[in-house]
Amino acid sequence: MNNWHWYVYIIECNDNTYYTGLTWNIGNRLDQHLLQKGSKYTKKHGAKKLVYCEKFNDLEAARIREKQIKNWSQVKKQKLINGDWQQEWGR
Repeated sequence: MNNWHWYVYIIECNDNTYYTGLTWNIGNRLDQHLLQKGSKYTKKHGAKKLVYCEKFNDLEAARIREKQIKNWSQVKKQKLINGDWQQEWGR
């Protein structure tokens, strides 16, 4: 698994909320969400499009980042997506 890449991603849902997830295959995972087979949240709220993605070489670092973003408000996630938050969280 040392050569694997992990992705923390944000999907905009049909009701303009955001879903944050983690995967090793972003294209496949997005397709699952769009087909309402990705998660309970996107099945309920619908998946509109992928709006943000970060790539990691380390699974544990990706899990920490996913958890961090999941705990953020919708407004803070929107700032990250728009590039307005980048300065403040140091990446």
